[in-house]
Amino acid sequence: MRQRWVPGLAYLAASTSLACNGAPPAPGTSAPDAPQAASAASGPAAAASTTPAQAASTPLERDIDALYALHHLGDVALTRDGARVAWVESFDVPGSASAKTTSIVRALDRITASSAPRTVTAGTAAHVEHDVAWSPDGKSLVFVSDLQGAGKVELYLAAFDASDAPARALTQLSGALSSPRFSPDGKRVAVLYAESAELVGPLEAVTPMVGQVEAHPSVQRIALVDVATAQVKVLSRADLYVHEIAWSPDGTRLAAVAGAVPGDDHWYDSKLVAIDATSGQDAVVYAPPLQIAEPRFSPDGKSIAFIGGLMSDEGATGGDVFVVPSDGSAPPRNVTPGMRASAHTLAWPKQGRIVFGAIVDGGSALEALDPAAPVHAPASPRVLWSGPDESLGSVAFSGSGDVSAVTRESFAKATELWTGELAGDTGAWKQVTHVNDGHATSGAVATSVHWKSDGQIVQGWLLAPGGVDPARKAPLAPMVVQVHGGPASAAMPSQGMPQLLAARGYYVLLPNPRGSFGQGEAFTAGNVKDFGHGDMRDIMAGVDEVLRTAPVDPARLMLTGWSYGGYMTMWMVTQTGRFRAAVAGAGIADWRSYWGQNAIAEWMLPYFGATVYDDPKAYARASPIEFIKQARTPTLVMVGERDGECPAPQSQQFWRALQAQGVETRLVVYAGEGHALRKPENRRDRIVRILDWFDEHS
Repeated sequence: MRQRWVPGLAYLAASTSLACNGAPPAPGTSAPDAPQAASAASGPAAAASTTPAQAASTPLERDIDALYALHHLGDVALTRDGARVAWVESFDVPGSASAKTTSIVRALDRITASSAPRTVTAGTAAHVEHDVAWSPDGKSLVFVSDLQGAGKVELYLAAFDASDAPARALTQLSGALSSPRFSPDGKRVAVLYAESAELVGPLEAVTPMVGQVEAHPSVQRIALVDVATAQVKVLSRADLYVHEIAWSPDGTRLAAVAGAVPGDDHWYDSKLVAIDATSGQDAVVYAPPLQIAEPRFSPDGKSIAFIGGLMSDEGATGGDVFVVPSDGSAPPRNVTPGMRASAHTLAWPKQGRIVFGAIVDGGSALEALDPAAPVHAPASPRVLWSGPDESLGSVAFSGSGDVSAVTRESFAKATELWTGELAGDTGAWKQVTHVNDGHATSGAVATSVHWKSDGQIVQGWLLAPGGVDPARKAPLAPMVVQVHGGPASAAMPSQGMPQLLAARGYYVLLPNPRGSFGQGEAFTAGNVKDFGHGDMRDIMAGVDEVLRTAPVDPARLMLTGWSYGGYMTMWMVTQTGRFRAAVAGAGIADWRSYWGQNAIAEWMLPYFGATVYDDPKAYARASPIEFIKQARTPTLVMVGERDGECPAPQSQQFWRALQAQGVETRLVVYAGEGHALRKPENRRDRIVRILDWFDEHS
């Protein structure tokens, strides 16, 4: 289920697992005066209030407020010489009717000891600004700003040293802009451009289907902006949807991940394409069997590296590293075969040295390899840095690759920016931001746990409530199992819902079953043609391991998830009675009807191997609705009214089926919301409802 990264506050604990891997809210999202949740209930809980939960001065509300006060740092960029770093900082702006999520561009001279981060902006008042890139000489930055009005974004150029000089608008376009990239000579900026401002991505609320429904999809193309004259040339053709771009070292070509229209659906079968920077003519370099991301030219321009593998969401990258001749004259070569990790970011700063960030066993690493060296499986790239209990977010490198800048986060510490030298084969970073230093943690203690399932090792995270002695025998505590979305994703160290649950006295298990990133491509593909079956065995084996080793009450197990995690919640309550209560967010009840309802059906083909029309039995085998008569678990069902990824009728169907079986259930539909809830009051309402549901049933 697809995800596109949008600047905004990461995770926010706004759900058990926001769209797939967790998605930040879109900048500039305004909150209405009144809450917008609609609710329905049945069974014993029907007498409970069906109005949205209201804010109050309670310990829970204070915890939620503290979580929403966090700043998210991402989109990190370094100058070629590594002397300066820029990033996007996003956060919630408090207020009743005007509450929204916004983002700003910050920059720092990391060499000057007295230098402090400064805000780089197109105006003097607050604006939503993001997507930042340095000029090759390191003197200027480009970024996207809505200075000219909410929803009207343009590309701006600002000089770093002239902090009092106004930024200069480089475009006057109507539509969406993102991912600016300077040409190597600094004379042009390539930017992804869509004429329609409706290019919102599948996480956002879809347009209601009314009247005669016709497809007029937006097309995201490459536009070249002349820095000196502000002349704009749309380069790529109108029927090619471009998702990612990278310049060749000589500035004559761009490597792109591109495919057919509509782009949201056809990202899954996109190709690696080389586009002439003068004529716009394109040539396919490689047509992959699965998904690709992060194209990067070699320093000599003769090769392109990329990450390839089974991915369920655009923006949630994971796979092996491949290298292919840039003219497509030979097939790509996997330079990390059998690697027990999932690469998610990629750079090729020096000839003979590729550096990549990786998800490894639920944690993170920064690794390097020589693409020309002999390859042996399983591959063992050099580890430059290892963070087994951290999430490595945005990563940037200097031109030589000797300096890096990264965002880091853990269960105990919120996101901050770190920079430093990469000396030899080791990474040494220093923290350069402290925007979240005052955030008080819940005191939860996180442990990486492992267990065996079907002969393979599975990893997950167990959060224990603060102050609980793990060796105690009584009293036993309840536990919530939170299943991540995707399915190609991973439960990673972060700030969010698990800490809120732990603060209420719950243990929290965050499993990474087969289908997840972090254990290699074979593991990620372990749920192909097996949704709900093998991954459930992995999860339940993890539950049994926790029950064996921690003071958890087997009679007070809870279950939750969003997106694919919502599907797994629906599935598991039809397969076992071991859970006392469940919350299914944006789930899938029937894969057969889902094919015709959702906006991105192409994502299912690599997993099911055929369309629902060609192999309906495969889809029925994985559908919770087929086993609904076995369901007995009280289940809260939640969804956005205009969710295009996991449409609301799926949740309604499951809720109605539970009602028919006499199972306690409640349905909450958030008005006007998509797959990821964007309105702050709805995100808060969801948190309170989930916690209340578990408290009522624990």
